[in-house]
Order: sequence, then C-alpha cells, then structure tokens
Amino acid sequence: MEYRWSYQIQLRDTDAAGVVYFANFLTICHAAYEASLSAAEIDLRWLISGSEVALPIVHASGDFKQPLYCGDLVQVFLSPSQINESEFQIDYRLCLMDGKVAGRVLTKHVAIGVIDRQRTALPYQVQTWLVG
Repeated sequence: MEYRWSYQIQLRDTDAAGVVYFANFLTICHAAYEASLSAAEIDLRWLISGSEVALPIVHASGDFKQPLYCGDLVQVFLSPSQINESEFQIDYRLCLMDGKVAGRVLTKHVAIGVIDRQRTALPYQVQTWLVG
C-alpha cells in the first residue's frame, strides 16, 4: 500500500539557513503517517491511549537529496510493510511537485505491550492498514 500526503513547507520547519532542518523531515513524515492511519479509519486516540499495544519507533534514518524551502509544496509518499508479527517499517519519499526526490526516510516500529513492555503481535487494525 502506498499513501500520498501533500504538505507545504512552513517557516517553522526551516533552520537559520532557510532550509528544512534535518530533524523536521521526520516530523513531516510522522504527520504523513498519522494522516495515513486516519485515512484508514484507525482512531488515533484509541491507538495512543485505549490500545493495549504501543508502537514505538526503534529506528529512523534519512537521506537528504536536495534542500526544501519555506513555501515548497511536497508530496510525501509512504509505503508501510510488515517485517514480522511484531514489527513494521515505513519507507517515505518526499518529492517536489516536479517529481524530484528531496529526501527519503525510513522508520521501523515494534509492537509492545503497554503494561509489560514486551514484544507482542501488531494490532489487527494496524495489520489491515499495512496491506491497504
């Protein structure tokens, strides 16, 4: 499943040089992740506070191909995939409107029990979201 989300770069995303600060690539990608879950009708409030499972990010990496500036409109393409019964990853591509890739980000998530903090199976709703 690939999900596309549009975002206009804000002044708050940039650093003193006027380009998107590297850590804000992750913030933008996380907003796209939340939007994709909402589009799949996963209740974010339930996922955060009502579920018995947490989905922490255990790895994040990024490659930055070209700068993004305040006002740039980007398309964030995210492709989630299941690694095993308790893990998934999301590949993100941040593209300018002309199709040029400005950056790529990868996050890996692990399902853990909220109480015991031990690995557990991904919730059914998340498994369904993964296959689109």
